[in-house]
Amino acid sequence: MVCSRPETGRYTSEPRSGWLNALIIPEYLAREIGRPFAAILGVLCALFGGYSISSSLADPANGLLPAAIIFELAGLKLLISQDVLIPVALFFAVLLSFSRLHADHEITAMEALGARPMQVARAVLGFATVTALAVGVMAMLARPWAYRTSHDITWMGATKVDLNAMQAGTFYASQDGDRVIYLNHRTARGGLAQDVFVRRNIGGHTEVIFAQSATPLPSLDATGQREVYLSNAHIYEIDPADPHKDNLLSAAGMKIDPAAVPGSAPGYSPVAASNRLLATSTAPRDVAELQWRLSTPVSTFLLALMGIPLSRTQSRQGRYARFGPAILIYAGYYLLCTTARTWVEHGDIGPLPGIWWAPMLLAVLLFAALNETRIRRRLTGRVA
Repeated sequence: MVCSRPETGRYTSEPRSGWLNALIIPEYLAREIGRPFAAILGVLCALFGGYSISSSLADPANGLLPAAIIFELAGLKLLISQDVLIPVALFFAVLLSFSRLHADHEITAMEALGARPMQVARAVLGFATVTALAVGVMAMLARPWAYRTSHDITWMGATKVDLNAMQAGTFYASQDGDRVIYLNHRTARGGLAQDVFVRRNIGGHTEVIFAQSATPLPSLDATGQREVYLSNAHIYEIDPADPHKDNLLSAAGMKIDPAAVPGSAPGYSPVAASNRLLATSTAPRDVAELQWRLSTPVSTFLLALMGIPLSRTQSRQGRYARFGPAILIYAGYYLLCTTARTWVEHGDIGPLPGIWWAPMLLAVLLFAALNETRIRRRLTGRVA
């Protein structure tokens, strides 16, 4: 009886311990990764969103757009950037969480409790798989939709002009450059504008208008635009093909529609094209765009796993000791991906290997980092 008790306890405790480790450790590690991931991604989105809004407000071409449209464009740009922001956030979240676990010897405690390395890595595998699938859906569906919507908003914004929103001393140009408006003096916002300059490209010739003053009319036209009354205006019609057709007109007063020259409708762009269209195209730009969309979930998964071996530190190293090499690895990988995409777009590299050689290099580096100890032993044995 005395001998059977420890024997029974020995055989019942190990399965129970393994069962608890299989449930508790992956859940604990997933929480440890999720918290810094959400924090890092939030900071990156805030920084990128603020930069997009400030750059849009500083662009004179967007100076006439309503604030709601500017914020909508910034939101679309933020959505487009998620295929870059999410992988880098997950990469550094894994690195940060596992560096802390190594520095606090929690990984050692887990191994002492019987946790296998695969149980430790399972949390990263699960988190990376779910995140990579989300990035893939965004790259394949949300990214082209966001580009199409932003192009349409920009084009529609280029066809609308509000003289009341213009300020003196600023050139307001349409996106395609077919219309430029400049006010030299203005008493107040929405007030009388003086020394007004307007240049428009109409029907193959250039029209330049210089007026002493400009006043927005209170009524709207059929398109919802507010016409402008120009006083003491001089109109110069310039025909680049035939100088004899140039005309000079003067008018004591005239009405014009500043939005009479709409911007060019958005043309074809690979970034806004559908996946089906890109898959059936052999144009280098289309091939590069499709491969970029397909490679983003692969990059997300590989970068997340790369954070595990990079987090291993020596006994006297701090938890941030490997952040320098990690930054260099990510910067180098992103540079390789963008370079490979540019080469494919220009036709310097064919569809195979296309841009896939960059993820393959990262996969090789990941395999070497995960098996660093084994590789060193083999190399040491050969040298000996």
